[in-house]
Amino acid sequence: MNPDASTIAAGAPIEVDLSPVAEGQDIKVFWRGKPIYISHRTKKQIDEARAVNVASLPDPQTDEARVKSGHEQWLVVIGICTHLGCIPIAHEGNYDGFFCPCHGSQYDSSGRIRQGPAPANLPVPPYTFVSDTKIQIG
Repeated sequence: MNPDASTIAAGAPIEVDLSPVAEGQDIKVFWRGKPIYISHRTKKQIDEARAVNVASLPDPQTDEARVKSGHEQWLVVIGICTHLGCIPIAHEGNYDGFFCPCHGSQYDSSGRIRQGPAPANLPVPPYTFVSDTKIQIG
């Protein structure tokens, strides 16, 4: 039984196969009409995100709190800038994360706001790993 398009658009969970996503690559999918960035982070990106002094962040949150234990290489965030709702660009800016060209907000490889007018980190949608290579969002 497959839900129709209107049910999916209203927020039905979606499954995403991660196996074709290479290390260092991002993909964008849509859930509830919102862009979802899924990043296959490199060891360097993870190490840099974890080395940040959390107290120095505008919206303090550890990298560990933003990813699933045992799957630290995968970052899943809603790709909507928390400033005015623009769509940031992946792998841009000073922090190897996301850059919003509209007003200059910059997020790191954990989706945390580091610079610019955005008041909060990119939100993490509800998701679970259904296998090592597949997630369910919603």
